[in-house]
Amino acid sequence: MPSQQSRKRLAALAFATALTIGQIPNPAAAEQRNLVAHPRTSYQMSFYNRHRRSYRVASALHFAHSKLHDVLLLTPFKQHIQEDAKLYQEVLDYYESPPRIEPPMELFAPFAARATWRLFRTIDSVHLLHEMTEDVMSDKDIAWNEKEEKLLETYDYYRKTYKDIALSPAPLDVTMRRAAVMMKPYFTLTRNYYPKNNNFFYAAHWWHPALYETMMMSGNGDAQDKFMNQMEDLFGEQVVPTPPGRMLLSRELSPRYSRLSPETANVFDNLHMLHGITYDIFAYDGWTVEQKRAELYRVLDAMAYQPGDENLVRKFELTKPEVNPLDYNEWVQGVDGEMTRMMTEMLDEMMPVMMQHKSSPSSEKQHQGMAHHKDKMSQYPMPSTMKHKGTERSHSEMHGSMQHEGMTSQSDNMAQHGMSPAMHQMHQQLKAQLKLKLTPGIQDGELPGSFMDAMMALMPQMQMNHEGMKPGSINPVMVEAMIKGWQQKYGNLPDVDPMPMSDEPSGIALAQ
Repeated sequence: MPSQQSRKRLAALAFATALTIGQIPNPAAAEQRNLVAHPRTSYQMSFYNRHRRSYRVASALHFAHSKLHDVLLLTPFKQHIQEDAKLYQEVLDYYESPPRIEPPMELFAPFAARATWRLFRTIDSVHLLHEMTEDVMSDKDIAWNEKEEKLLETYDYYRKTYKDIALSPAPLDVTMRRAAVMMKPYFTLTRNYYPKNNNFFYAAHWWHPALYETMMMSGNGDAQDKFMNQMEDLFGEQVVPTPPGRMLLSRELSPRYSRLSPETANVFDNLHMLHGITYDIFAYDGWTVEQKRAELYRVLDAMAYQPGDENLVRKFELTKPEVNPLDYNEWVQGVDGEMTRMMTEMLDEMMPVMMQHKSSPSSEKQHQGMAHHKDKMSQYPMPSTMKHKGTERSHSEMHGSMQHEGMTSQSDNMAQHGMSPAMHQMHQQLKAQLKLKLTPGIQDGELPGSFMDAMMALMPQMQMNHEGMKPGSINPVMVEAMIKGWQQKYGNLPDVDPMPMSDEPSGIALAQ
């Protein structure tokens, strides 16, 4: 008979063997399946009962968000044209005949739910916050001057109940810099290669702030019902057929709500951007599912709540504080906006890290390299005549032998010491490519692949940081440079003013 110690050794050996051959799921795949649930409140179901049409539209939008996860994870990138068209038709069908009750996300994306459960819990918890804030805004029994207090209660409930997964209430300007995804090999893949579905989500991200702002401008009375219906008419007749060219932020299309509840407005922006980042990661075909999970969970950590974020909730500016959400004009539909400004700023902040300083020991070589490739750069004027329509190549084939290994932190602050003409030219070329990459679809003059592929094509001698580009890793110096850049630009920005709620609106401004 084997001794007790021997039996323990045999059991440990059997467990290790089973783990090695895959019979036992690894710890990351065996996440606790905790769920998200509605709390009991006096205003629960107010939105459902009052704005049933909008509730069903939200259910259709969330179906689209769910299904795309599995499409990207389970279909080859080289089939992006067919898969984009196929899912988009399905999404339109759901929008035309939306479900009566919102189905859980895992019903339409079971593979992604198993692979990245924390992502689904994070999304579900913010969707719950959406539903609670919509209930508050649509509940007639909550007096207009009590809305702010109730909205703050919903945020506190969200952050404390889901403290392990809560997204940050800081503006997207901050969380995007923490996430530092622009230097990753997947950034912009979905908006460039799955434009039909990407643009539907840009329409969905018009819908959410338009909904809040319509209620903000129509008050508790019957005008809210009237203008909510007009908002849905506008969405179906104009926004879905011709979506905005960018992800609209809450502060852009719902400035009054953003002043009233900046915490929730910022969380919603962070979720909407998280959707886009997730799709890019899932679309990238250079990593395994496990590597994609590692990278996604790194992003979730970066965009999560951090102590002190409460001090940043009002650190943003309003570009159009008197905007009418029911006026679907050229400004709303265009590519230029807060997202483009933010991304361009981040590129500017990364440039000193990406390029070696002219006085550093190795900078002369870098300058020579740039001069050597000056002719190559001139092949891509702004705009150039190059055109890269969707192809049936994998993403790996697009960037060929490019080494996506991240950037070193060898330089000083180049902006502080000035750019050489070659550096300045390169900077302008990169900004032009970034603008093209931020535009949905493939544009004239756009280089193929992700934004990083375009950077590597323009800067083939750029020195790389191998560790920073691994899935789940980042170059901390790059993050530090961007956070420092934000602090220099906006650290002393006065808080955006609170929204006065003493006088209840009647919707007159919406009719203009």
